[in-house]
Amino acid sequence: MTRRRGDKATWRVSGKGGLLRVPASARQSIPRSAFCVDQGGFTLLEGMLALLVLSVGLLGIAAMQDMALGRNVDANELNLATNLASEMLERIRFNRVNVTAYGGIDTANTATQPPTSQPMARGDYDQWRTRLTASRLSGARGLVTVTALTPTELSQSRVTVQVRWSGTVIGHSVSFSTVVAPE
Repeated sequence: MTRRRGDKATWRVSGKGGLLRVPASARQSIPRSAFCVDQGGFTLLEGMLALLVLSVGLLGIAAMQDMALGRNVDANELNLATNLASEMLERIRFNRVNVTAYGGIDTANTATQPPTSQPMARGDYDQWRTRLTASRLSGARGLVTVTALTPTELSQSRVTVQVRWSGTVIGHSVSFSTVVAPE
């Protein structure tokens, strides 16, 4: 309802708070919806929808957390296997004069250990096998291959050290390769 008082027009709107007087100059700046029935608060449906969105988000976060923990375990296993492989490679470099004694080592097969005439290589094999067995890697296995390179006058050999283990779903392996020459 509109009333005229002199040259100023006012609106009278009845609502929750009683009568509201709005000068004519302010009519353009106030949206019409402000004069409608109060719609404050949530309905039950809006609350349930918000709860659904929140629960889907929390489930997503939980799944990401599980994935992150799994990748952390994989990274720790990879780090351990890398250290074990590089340790054996360093042992072979230290005993480079007898590099051929390390050829064909397989820690899963005791028949492949170096001969007793090579006590240093045999000790390296025993210690490496013990460390692989004591590691947290399930089914850990160490392999060493030694291949003579040409020209044979240089007496160089390619040494490859590999550590294999079984993961939760698939098998994993780490492999290092280097060229070793006697002094």
